[in-house]
Amino acid sequence: MKAVFGKLGIAASVLAMSITYANAGEVLDRVRASKTITVAVSPNYPPNSFLNDKGELVGFDVDVAKLVAEHIGVGVKYETPAWDIITSGRWQGRWDVVVAAMGPTKKRAKVFNFPAIYEYAAIIAAVHKDSKADKLQDLNGKVVGVLAGSQSYDYVSQEIKKDELIGVPPFEYQFKAGQIKTYETSNNGLDDLRIGDGKRLDAFVGDDSVILDAIKAGYPIKQLGAGLIYGPGVVATLPGDPELDKEIADAIKAAKDSGKLSELSMKWFGRDVTAVK
Repeated sequence: MKAVFGKLGIAASVLAMSITYANAGEVLDRVRASKTITVAVSPNYPPNSFLNDKGELVGFDVDVAKLVAEHIGVGVKYETPAWDIITSGRWQGRWDVVVAAMGPTKKRAKVFNFPAIYEYAAIIAAVHKDSKADKLQDLNGKVVGVLAGSQSYDYVSQEIKKDELIGVPPFEYQFKAGQIKTYETSNNGLDDLRIGDGKRLDAFVGDDSVILDAIKAGYPIKQLGAGLIYGPGVVATLPGDPELDKEIADAIKAAKDSGKLSELSMKWFGRDVTAVK
């Protein structure tokens, strides 16, 4: 029986290797055959991706995905899964690539490839306008909201291993939360914060673009302190298709070289987020 199981094990290994190598180029081939690339973006993440007044999906990430599709010579279709589904890597063929400002880490690099960096963002803290907090250390022991599965969560929970980060400048933990509440979208957390100081949250920590956009939209909240951590946002793919990764890298490089990426950044952010701060 041991010999039989040994042979089966060897056969399974050979089959797995064959499948791995057979997948090289498979996604790009499928994209070209269908003339459509399916891109996952965050469903409620202005100005990166959100529904406008007409119910249309728009934003920086949406336009960046269009640039990639145009470079490949195909159309684009969007999916809007929850962030924890995106970061799980269990895509099951529902989309081909993620353009959702994912922060690259060595842990995530075990699941994904990062063919291109297309923006740099800061994680900041926000409190209600009636909050008595005037420095980040005032959030010690407080209830802090974050997006589930995000680098904001990793920061607030103080679970970031600094040597695991990719392309992130040095930083320090500024406070220790008493309780962390997670949300499927940043806007849900900001909606809880806007209800009142300490009603559901004492603070929300997230991407600066989302929080600053909420402040601009009239949310009764304010930024507390400076950026907590700065880092790149990347396009993410699953391993196995280097040809697709090269097309994405070439598309983003061309958009940077032509100034188109900076132009889109100014359109959606009012500032250039495509360069290191």
